[in-house]
Amino acid sequence: MAKIKFTKGELKKQKDALKQFQRYLPTLQLKKQQLQIEIFHQVSGLKKKEQQRSKERKSIEMWAGLLAEPTIEMQQWITPKEIVIDSKNIAGVDLPVFVRAEFDHAEYDLFITPLWIDTAIEELKNLVSLRKEIDVMEKGIAILRHELRITTQRINLFEKIKIPEAKEAIRLIKIYLGDQMANAVGRSKIAKRKLEAVAV
Repeated sequence: MAKIKFTKGELKKQKDALKQFQRYLPTLQLKKQQLQIEIFHQVSGLKKKEQQRSKERKSIEMWAGLLAEPTIEMQQWITPKEIVIDSKNIAGVDLPVFVRAEFDHAEYDLFITPLWIDTAIEELKNLVSLRKEIDVMEKGIAILRHELRITTQRINLFEKIKIPEAKEAIRLIKIYLGDQMANAVGRSKIAKRKLEAVAV
């Protein structure tokens, strides 16, 4: 606890600080709840996307052996040229939101490439898009968890340190000022008696 002055000015300062802490605390608690709810939703959404990705991978594994043909080079068509990301605000925190992955249009000779190449490119693009979406969601969850940790620390600071310190400072200052007032009254009575005794 910082050193306090036993004055009326300090008493007012401590009371103002206590009011501010007590007014700000519910806002922090609400923010904590919103962050916890959003983390739950994001983690739930992430699990669904990971299940979807796993399902698509299994589907691709059935024909993945066809990709070993030396005449087929698809990397350029399944590598995103841009990842479009938006953002949304949750409890004062900006979260990245995956919009889409953009790919170059696949151009190849229809006479020398196998018929299944179109389907393969689309399915691989979907898989790559899902991976990028999962990356963005994981980043968002990390941001939310970081903000939740900071908010929880602030709540603890207010509840366990700042508010009790302010209350204790107010109590001590009131006791001191009360004692000073009682002493002043006592001194004035003694002085009055002395004056009366001198006057007689």
